[in-house]
Amino acid sequence: MAFARDICRDIECGAADPAKVRILSLNAYVPTLDDQLCFSLYGASLAINRAYKPLLDELDITYPQYLVLSALWESDGQTIGVIAERLGLDSSNVTPLVKRMESAGLLVRQRNPSDERQVVVSLTKAGGDMQARSACLGQRLFESSGMDVRKLVQLNKDVQMFRDAVSGYVPADQT
Repeated sequence: MAFARDICRDIECGAADPAKVRILSLNAYVPTLDDQLCFSLYGASLAINRAYKPLLDELDITYPQYLVLSALWESDGQTIGVIAERLGLDSSNVTPLVKRMESAGLLVRQRNPSDERQVVVSLTKAGGDMQARSACLGQRLFESSGMDVRKLVQLNKDVQMFRDAVSGYVPADQT
């Protein structure tokens, strides 16, 4: 409620553009799409995927497959569960990706000998070699943004901090 009151106060003081904000009552407002952080992050994610797509097409991988490879480049020989956690996904979403990547010869899956319930995923030579071939993805993002590298590094840190805060949020009525 305080946030809605602050927005209403800002409109009354002229700090917010009233043409962009629709007030339903004194205690609530409905932000436009451009006022919503979630929409800005969603749009940025789509733009990044569009910038990466031609390069990923040349590598014959998808963006989610690139993320799995990136997790394995950080630390090879991880379980499906660890990869899923690193990517913020469910294991059930990672398993089909890994199976397709194994078929493409980028990695191998093996049961963990000490715990048969776990599947350990490791890079093949082709999967490891993909790292050097994909190095230009980050450069493409820097170039397409037209932003100073320091600003992009800070933006990344800010977004990570925001992601971590939101990921850990539990509404008061669910505690």
